[in-house]
Amino acid sequence: MNPEGDGDANCSDLMSRYVSKEMGYGVPKEGWRICLAHEFKEKRKPFQAKDVSLSNFLEHIGLGIRYLKWWYKKTQVEKKAPFIDMFRAQPLRQIYGAPLGGIGGGTITRGWKGEFCRWQLNPGMYHYKTVTANQFTVCLRRGGQTVYQQVLSVERPPTLQGWNWGYCGEYAFYHALYPRAWTVYHLPGQNVTLTCRQISPVIPHDYQDSSLPVAVFVWDIENKNDFALDVSIMFTMVNGSGHKDDKSGGHWNEPFHLEKEGEAVSGVLLHHCPPVNPYTLCIAAREQPDREVSHQTAFSPKGTCSGLWSDLITDGRLDSPTGSSPPTPKGEKVAAALAVGCSVPAQSHNRLEFCLAWDMPTITFGSREREHIRRYTRYFGTKGDASPSISHYALTHYTQWEKSIEEWQRPILQDRYSLPSWYKSALFNELYFVVDGGTVWTELPEDADVSGGVRSEDGGLPAQPAVIKEFGRFAYLEGQEYRMYNTYDVHFYASFALIMLWPKLALSVQYDIAGSVVQQDPTERLHLMSGQYSPVKAKNVVPHDIGDPDDEPWQRVNAYLIHDTADWKDLNLKFVLQVYRDFHLTQDNQYLQDMWPVCQAVMESEMKFDLDGDGLIENSGYADQTYDGWTVTGPSAYCGGLWLASLCVMCKMAKLVANEETYQRYRDILGRGSAAFDKLLWNGKYYNYDSSGRDLSNSVMSDQCAGHWFLRASGLGEGDYQAFPKEKIQSALKSVFDLNVMSFAGGQMGAVNGMRPEGVPDRSSVQSDEVWIGVVYGLAATMIHEGMLEEGMRTAEGCYRTVWERLGMAFQTPEAYCEKSIYRSLAYMRPLSIWAMQLALNTSQKDQTTSAQTGAMSKSEPVCIDNKN
Repeated sequence: MNPEGDGDANCSDLMSRYVSKEMGYGVPKEGWRICLAHEFKEKRKPFQAKDVSLSNFLEHIGLGIRYLKWWYKKTQVEKKAPFIDMFRAQPLRQIYGAPLGGIGGGTITRGWKGEFCRWQLNPGMYHYKTVTANQFTVCLRRGGQTVYQQVLSVERPPTLQGWNWGYCGEYAFYHALYPRAWTVYHLPGQNVTLTCRQISPVIPHDYQDSSLPVAVFVWDIENKNDFALDVSIMFTMVNGSGHKDDKSGGHWNEPFHLEKEGEAVSGVLLHHCPPVNPYTLCIAAREQPDREVSHQTAFSPKGTCSGLWSDLITDGRLDSPTGSSPPTPKGEKVAAALAVGCSVPAQSHNRLEFCLAWDMPTITFGSREREHIRRYTRYFGTKGDASPSISHYALTHYTQWEKSIEEWQRPILQDRYSLPSWYKSALFNELYFVVDGGTVWTELPEDADVSGGVRSEDGGLPAQPAVIKEFGRFAYLEGQEYRMYNTYDVHFYASFALIMLWPKLALSVQYDIAGSVVQQDPTERLHLMSGQYSPVKAKNVVPHDIGDPDDEPWQRVNAYLIHDTADWKDLNLKFVLQVYRDFHLTQDNQYLQDMWPVCQAVMESEMKFDLDGDGLIENSGYADQTYDGWTVTGPSAYCGGLWLASLCVMCKMAKLVANEETYQRYRDILGRGSAAFDKLLWNGKYYNYDSSGRDLSNSVMSDQCAGHWFLRASGLGEGDYQAFPKEKIQSALKSVFDLNVMSFAGGQMGAVNGMRPEGVPDRSSVQSDEVWIGVVYGLAATMIHEGMLEEGMRTAEGCYRTVWERLGMAFQTPEAYCEKSIYRSLAYMRPLSIWAMQLALNTSQKDQTTSAQTGAMSKSEPVCIDNKN
């Protein structure tokens, strides 16, 4: 690897149109950087029903007909959005930047060109709309005269023609290192550079400030002239999100001023009053000596809007009538503006601060059955009047947030010898999905019972586990377009980010899932894949997900219609593997004690799939993992590997809870299963896809070592807790690297899911010739665990370069892309698995240190992760 020189031909392409030499104030080296004038050459299309090949269409024609009927009923009869819409996938908009806000309180995304363009204020439901009037504008004054006034936007919209649009994008660039982002504007001909720093309170192991629905914008102004300037920045915001309910009437604005603890903030509150989930937007600024804060409580964001422009240009400040604005008539919108000014001496620097907050304390989902209370209300109340206090808190605490963020990121950013620049960008920027994955973080209702009705004394859980009472309930979507909360087969990959950074939230999800395991719902429902009716939820089976935000999450598990829950054999196994990994990383003994009986129950439910008693579970039909349409017959590398890994961790947990009889039982099954796995699937170089003996059963699956990956992530995989021979794992990984990575797309796009041994992609299913970014990051982590650092980094780099630098998918990393033309499911959960790479690196470094110090290493020693509240 060349860690210093990797940074990068592709990255420089994104900056090739930048003409200024100014690099901004305090902008870090590492991250994702793009000139505002850049245009992506490749324009990809979303995967839709029409993209299914003829052979796959004929094979699944029944599924297609059933889906079409279901889709019609959902959209035309019920007037709702399908949780997967194969006919109206989101087009690729190559515009998104880092989302604003903390975890679970809703999000507003600001694009890399500066537009406010993606909204998720109603929980889990997205609105893709650029609101033209939401802008920052700069006004420069010299000697009492305005010499320059410009909207800091490269757009030239057909509305608001009284404003000065069309800033030259060649003089600006955007830089993201989540949860912060910087936009640098060199003002042509003015010898002034503005750096806007965007800060959201997304801080590992912080369960208070990380929940706040707020972001701060810090404007650093560099005046390189030989004379002083007066500089004002104006922040304009529409009351709403560009949604049709902006014109529903009854919305109103009011100014506010809040002073406490010796600090004062002022601004405008924009009260948005739809019948469901009303909220207040707040634009605010910190009042300080030598800063002038002024506002316009209300203006109409239509027509030329020249009055507001003239107001600012006259004297660099805004003049507003006192009092609140009247409620808007139906059909009309209202907006507000806030301006802050300061003097910047010659050859000097000054700073202005703004804040954007939103307060939607209680939420209802689509069914409107019950109210849920957001996490941040624990600190700021549920009355809907918290925006001023949140803004005050943010503007007086953001420097502490930044200190915490820098302390967290510094060790990784300063590792110049083993970590390439692209990896540092990917690691932090992919974390956007923890916040912008339709994420909800709510308080546990006083009447809630997460145990499913089976109490601890009967092998169940406490009705209200302490971790959920203290840290709340957490849910995030499979993807912004695949609208299912806590999709468990995908959370298996994404969960590394949570367990490493917010471990209490990871454990909270596990308790919720565990409580649903014992539940059953005998209601018969048509499953679209098979065309058969079967119960919604079987007992002792992990649910696919916990529901759709357009219905009622946590109340009705398993929104998925494609498969019967009984077909998802891998979900139970993934639950067991996550239980032990999470214990290994947290050392939470109560958690292990609570989860042990649930793990036993789900493992017993898996036993029935060992059809021939050889200790290895069978697959049939579409039962294998999440590769829909990839038929599996007999034991498979993926599910079989997860099964053996689960047996291994059950042995370990049995030892920890001092249950020798159970240990011996699983030890026996593991021995027989490992022998059968080798006999049926090992071909001398890698594990065959399945054991059917059909033409494609020897395809090379990129994720064939997933079970071993979790063992290594859990400090197991060797000695007494080894399920796979080390030399075979390394041979399999080398085969995957040679074939799925280097023989696919010139080795530049990551690992394709399925590859034929002759070096061509397996095209037997819709998904076998796709690259799944999250699977690739997990594969790279497995390679790193096995000492294949260069191969792991090369494998993952292809995905980052493709998504972030070539295809323009920043802050919307999809589930999948093909070698050409197609992508699938923008803004997806699974790529959070990149944090598994960091865990592998941490583990490798720890092992090397221990080995150097003691000459020996304990592979079962847990990786210590700060577990503070």
